Amino acid sequence: QLNMAKKKEEFLKEFKEGPLQFKPTYKFDLDSEVYDTSEKKRKPAWTDRILWKVKNLSEAASKEGEFPEEENQISVTLNSYVSHMSYGISDHKPVTGTFRLEMKPLVSDPLVVLSPEGEWSAEHDVLIRYSAAPELPSSAWDWIGLFQVTFRHVKDYVTYAWVEDDEFSSSRDSKEVYMSASEIPKTGGEFLLCYFSNNLQSIVGISEPFQV
Repeated sequence: QLNMAKKKEEFLKEFKEGPLQFKPTYKFDLDSEVYDTSEKKRKPAWTDRILWKVKNLSEAASKEGEFPEEENQISVTLNSYVSHMSYGISDHKPVTGTFRLEMKPLVSDPLVVLSPEGEWSAEHDVLIRYSAAPELPSSAWDWIGLFQVTFRHVKDYVTYAWVEDDEFSSSRDSKEVYMSASEIPKTGGEFLLCYFSNNLQSIVGISEPFQV
């Protein structure tokens, strides 16, 4: 039914699906891996499915009469597409998919350039120097986070400083923000500084790796 619908329905044609390399996930007797034994004896079916589509920026830009230089700013790779037969709370078995997303930068230069000042350790307060591009829509809720170089999510910060509340000095070309020594990891290691823009809801600047 799904394959037939994808041929007929225009909005479904661009959706992709991984290979069905697992058993049908419907219909089971409750709390079992046995297909329907009721009077209906329904045929097993691949009812639970995961489809995906990447919306290219060109689709949105074409409405405004503008087209980006590159059509695909995001590429998606399906890593796994499996069912979980051990779950028995329903007459369906759950299906999960894991994906790898690669996002191409939309700008060639970062909106914020930042770097640690001096030697960083847990023995004294430390300073962060940064400069922002004029087009950055700054906010009082912007912050700079200290991350391990292996971080995978914006919430993986070790600590952070508010760009306004923790400002130490300011000039036309750059600003300095301080972090308390009590918040610096005593174990040390290799870290990065990242500037998070509240208005853009994104990291807009990353420092070079440095040692603490």
